[in-house]
Amino acid sequence: MHRKPKKKHVMEKRIISIVFLSLISACLSFSQVLETVTLPKPQQTGGMPLFEALNQRQSLRDYTSQELDMQTISNLLWSAFGVNRDDGKRTAPTARDWREFDIYVVTANGWYIYDAVKHVLLKMSSNDRREYAGRQDFVHTAPLTLIYVADYDRMDNASDEVRDFYAATDVGFISQNVYLFCASEGLGTCVLGQVDRDKMREVFRLRPGQRVVLSQTMGYPQ
Repeated sequence: MHRKPKKKHVMEKRIISIVFLSLISACLSFSQVLETVTLPKPQQTGGMPLFEALNQRQSLRDYTSQELDMQTISNLLWSAFGVNRDDGKRTAPTARDWREFDIYVVTANGWYIYDAVKHVLLKMSSNDRREYAGRQDFVHTAPLTLIYVADYDRMDNASDEVRDFYAATDVGFISQNVYLFCASEGLGTCVLGQVDRDKMREVFRLRPGQRVVLSQTMGYPQ
């Protein structure tokens, strides 16, 4: 007669523990954000005609030290993987509408995570971490590098092999959006596969379910 109440009591304790741990985890994650930077509203009209942008698309590796202004960064991030419909869907497609990518933004002034839904930058550190954004020397002095991080935890009901395939496919759509934006705006860019993923995981404090796929450097051409 006493077993059912005892089992109910144990279950209640477990639920309370899970909720408590979840709240702690959320608080710890929130505490890592140093500042929320509101981006200007992205400009969604104008720019270079598509065929001209395709004709100008190329990889460049020599940049000036000129920083990108906030409006340009806003337009860049929205073009890459911003929200372009009322249902929250993005400027780049993803398999099964997983929307699995987070974009990490690395500059001399620190590194950030792009929140596409709110169109803001979450500042995670004020330290210059450009040396970890790619192995090539030009990455370490370029004004801005995007790191494309796939969150495998969002890619439910799929094997790691399937996740690898679709993450590789989806990042291509995002990086090509960036290429076309840069061509339209007179910026240089270069996508990078030679990155130290283990070191990036440590420096950018990635969770076990997150994977660095590529990074992409940009700036004004020399």
